[in-house]
Amino acid sequence: MADPEVYIFTGPEIGDKNDAVSAIRQASEKKNGSIDFYRYYASETRVADIVSQLQNASLFSSALFIILKNAELIKLKNDIELIVQYIKNAGNSPNVLILESDENNIEKKIEAAVPSSHKKIFWELFDNQKPQWVRNYFKKNGFSVSEDAIELILDMVENNTETLKNECSRFFYCFEKGYAVTVDDVDKILSHNREENAFTLFEALADASKSPKERLETSLSILQKIRMSRDSGSVAIIAGLSYCFRSLRTYHSLYAGGKTPTDGQLRAAGLGGKKNLSRYSKAAKIWGPGTTASVLSLLAYTDMSIREGGSGIEDTSLIMLIYCIVIKNGLYPSLYES
Repeated sequence: MADPEVYIFTGPEIGDKNDAVSAIRQASEKKNGSIDFYRYYASETRVADIVSQLQNASLFSSALFIILKNAELIKLKNDIELIVQYIKNAGNSPNVLILESDENNIEKKIEAAVPSSHKKIFWELFDNQKPQWVRNYFKKNGFSVSEDAIELILDMVENNTETLKNECSRFFYCFEKGYAVTVDDVDKILSHNREENAFTLFEALADASKSPKERLETSLSILQKIRMSRDSGSVAIIAGLSYCFRSLRTYHSLYAGGKTPTDGQLRAAGLGGKKNLSRYSKAAKIWGPGTTASVLSLLAYTDMSIREGGSGIEDTSLIMLIYCIVIKNGLYPSLYES
């Protein structure tokens, strides 16, 4: 029997992960002709519904291609058993299931059921690899870039190649091929056209150089910009913030009791790189282990409340979430608090 078309892709490097998914999708299309593509989130779609869909033939295509994101959230015994049982019986199925997570692993029983050749952790680039990656990306697209400009780009852009591609591509629309991008160009184009997301929102929340009032004002302004963008949904915002605070929880555990983790331990925990370390060392000055746990509980509570209450309460719930993280350290205020 052939190996089941089930894959586990984990780790924080989004760009390489997306490239691997695209390659599998192209291979599936070549093999099966037309396919039906679906993307789900483990936090909002029942595992039973996904498995049922995979087990039933598509009405319009010869195969299904399903990506299930946030797969680390699959914790219920019945859900784990459903997926494991599906994997055991999927050897002859043309359908593809990709379990994705930005963390480094998912439930061990699910991982054990998937062939080792179908599992991969996508690590972020080492700090000494990033400048060359940026330099090569500009060169491949017909541009050059100064060393100062590269340094500023890496200081401003989220630490994964997918975000780097998106941000560096902005220059290709602004200048003719052959142009040499300078540090002034980076400041002009990236600083003034920076896209806000859950990660930049976390950085504003964790800016220890500002007072709580200033952090609240800046964070609410960023939240408003996100809500006006294509990534405006509460699911993506809360998932991104949850990822950051889970990473902060890991940071606290690695440094607990005065310990100094090795570069290998930091990298394995998804905390490698100067920018990452700087981000979480700043955040650790604001939220200790206890308050970090409170914020994670608040994020889960807010997510559940929005799902139950619908889109009509999204804005209010997200604003209250930011207020409670900054002012209340993750504690939800009393109903009658003035």
